[in-house]
Amino acid sequence: MRTYELVFVVDPRVSDEDVVAMTQEYKQMITAGGSQVSKEESWGRRKLAYPIAKLNEGKYVLLGIESEGGKSSLPAVEHRMRQNDKILRYLTVRTDEDLKRAASRHPKTAGRAGESPAGPADAAAAAGTGSPGGPAAAAPSAAAGEV
Repeated sequence: MRTYELVFVVDPRVSDEDVVAMTQEYKQMITAGGSQVSKEESWGRRKLAYPIAKLNEGKYVLLGIESEGGKSSLPAVEHRMRQNDKILRYLTVRTDEDLKRAASRHPKTAGRAGESPAGPADAAAAAGTGSPGGPAAAAPSAAAGEV
């Protein structure tokens, strides 16, 4: 199952009823394409990071989407958003890859005290101990050559 998050920013001059109507229209398009809307959040009016079309605020909406077997109607939804002048920006992010990646990571040295993440051999070399050709061995031979 693939999961996505779709966030879009609506022109702040659009009424709240119109934003709800647009959201319902996009949700219908998503469900008609074989996906499910798992969560819907309206973040309300928020300040933009930078002006878009001379506007400093926008109304944010987040949709959580789940689709089975890779079939999705998201390209059609994005195409409709691109054509809608009331939508300032939108972004669709596939989140199931991040969840898989986070679950597969196993920190190997996180539980051991006194060991660097690079490993015990690299920690000994960095401290100047260990191998005969390491940094600790080079310094005394240079000093002995000047005597």
